[in-house]
Amino acid sequence: MNYLWQLCLSIIITFVGCFFINITNSLALESSTITAIDWFKMGVQQIQENHYPAAIEYFNLAIETKDNYTAAYKNRCLAYLQIADYSQAIKSCNQALNLASPDSEVYLNIGLAKYRQGNYLKAIKDYNQALILKPDDFRVYYNRGLAFAAQDDLTQAIADYNQALSAIPANNINYNSSLVDIYNDKGLAYFELGNFSQAMNNFGLAISLNSDDDRAYFNRGCVCERSGDNLGARYNFSQVIQIQPGNALAYFNRGVANYHLGYYQKAISDLQQASIHFEKKGQELAYKNTLELLKVVQSTMSSVLEIV
Repeated sequence: MNYLWQLCLSIIITFVGCFFINITNSLALESSTITAIDWFKMGVQQIQENHYPAAIEYFNLAIETKDNYTAAYKNRCLAYLQIADYSQAIKSCNQALNLASPDSEVYLNIGLAKYRQGNYLKAIKDYNQALILKPDDFRVYYNRGLAFAAQDDLTQAIADYNQALSAIPANNINYNSSLVDIYNDKGLAYFELGNFSQAMNNFGLAISLNSDDDRAYFNRGCVCERSGDNLGARYNFSQVIQIQPGNALAYFNRGVANYHLGYYQKAISDLQQASIHFEKKGQELAYKNTLELLKVVQSTMSSVLEIV
């Protein structure tokens, strides 16, 4: 998907199984009276407050107090996932599997950790195990689809995205946002296969569910640009900028569209904005490439003015 060094980006939001329990009050106990379940509850509370290293410490204490505490291993796995310590996440989940009967949530989380390590085939095997135990879990189909896409098996990825769309329950608390994520990734799979009409359809469905989803507008803009619809590209990248005013890639791509449409001054303005945002973010290569393209557009504009 490399053209004019631009990328179609999709923020992959992966669904992770949760083992949380509700906690209404923080615990204030003397250390001599604290039990394994007390440590566990404090760990869960830390996860709910996004304090993951502290949560891990509490789960460690729960496990030290009760070494066969399966739930503590499961939740420690989740905390390690949140701080991107995937090796420790896998280790904790495997310890949970050794202590209890097979659990689809554990296999889902092991698969997620392996996916983030780049071990896509191994992740797929764990997702397969999760589906054996829970064949209607849309999260597993979605995550397995992402793994297949990473392996360039786009047809199988699309099949899994369709399974996820069919399996997601309408009463799911994240129903709409989950659909938006799946449609975005399904659209990207079709885009990579060169099926632009299906890609546009899926990005359109994502936008119909969330009109502020900048990913879908950006991806749809890339489809328009690739298919030569510069007006459509300009419109979609403008929508991204309206939602995300600091999106350097959107400014860059809109600048390219304006250049192809002959709107050289607008192209120059967009590329200048793109260079400013790339520089702010420390993206040196993108910054330098934008300046090079800016010189080309300025030179073209000068040539046109000379002819006129």
